[in-house]
Amino acid sequence: MERRKFLSKGLAVGAIIPATYATLLGSEVKAAEKTPKTEAEANKMAEDDGIIIERSVPGRPHEGKVLAVIQPHVDDSTLFAGGTIAKLISEGYTGYLIRTTNDDAAGAGTDGDRVLNNERDNDKVAEVLGLKKVYNLGYRNHRMDEYNIQEIKGRLIFLFRLLKVDTIFSYDPWGHYEENPDHYVTAQAVEAARWMSGSVDYPEHLDAVKPYAVKERYYFARGPQLVNRIVDISKHIDKKVESNVVITTQGPGGNNGSRIRKRLAEQGKKLPILGDTDASADFNYVKHFVLDKDSLTQRGTPSDREVGKKYGLEWAEAYHYIGNPVSIMRDYIEKNAVPK
Repeated sequence: MERRKFLSKGLAVGAIIPATYATLLGSEVKAAEKTPKTEAEANKMAEDDGIIIERSVPGRPHEGKVLAVIQPHVDDSTLFAGGTIAKLISEGYTGYLIRTTNDDAAGAGTDGDRVLNNERDNDKVAEVLGLKKVYNLGYRNHRMDEYNIQEIKGRLIFLFRLLKVDTIFSYDPWGHYEENPDHYVTAQAVEAARWMSGSVDYPEHLDAVKPYAVKERYYFARGPQLVNRIVDISKHIDKKVESNVVITTQGPGGNNGSRIRKRLAEQGKKLPILGDTDASADFNYVKHFVLDKDSLTQRGTPSDREVGKKYGLEWAEAYHYIGNPVSIMRDYIEKNAVPK
């Protein structure tokens, strides 16, 4: 099957995950037959597709909650989830950034230079997105499949318990056609650690930290993926762009826009969309090409504009979202218990 045509609707996955899914999002998005005129109409269209639209909310309703972003490389979460992370931080979350590799084979320069420069970029990403602290686990880049996953899980479980993580962002452990071992090993370790962090597994932790169960998962992918949540990031798109611009050692962001601007200037040309300064060129290149016009080439995923367009959103991100199932037992007992 051709990868770019892998798009289907009406899929049920009942036993796989505790939710109903109706969209399998591939590397291109089917154009909307009509654009909804109201939020209610957009919500109805999404409901028909088995999708929930998550919109920005006023105030800080998530005050006291904690999220953790777990990424193999410095540019993973910024490319696929930067808007939603910025949204939730603005709504009250405290956030942490966990990077599993040291990016020692990514970017220009010697190994030592790459490691240090990527670490600096990673710190800048946390600063832009408003994340409180960075944890670098330091595994070798593109070699995570040679490490013992029990060790990776144990370290993540400890951090989830220590930080009392409620919500996680990471690669989808059920994503299709993922080529990078760092991506799928991290994804599998995250999901297993999430599942175990609320139990008494790794009892040697318990003198220092207590079990703590992760409640929500926002999983992203760069290939076809089961999608059940679309997050409106229109108010946070510029923050997402900025989080990619500060990554100058690797990735499609950084100063690639200003490089193109310089090359064109040497030829006596300009690209108006990039603007008239290096700063504007870097910003506009990420916003209009990496996240939009050239997204399939740059990220392997549909444009953030196209993801939101069907539901009347200017910019949006797509997720395989999983929350805690809600038990009916308490309500059922209250309504149905009778005297003996």
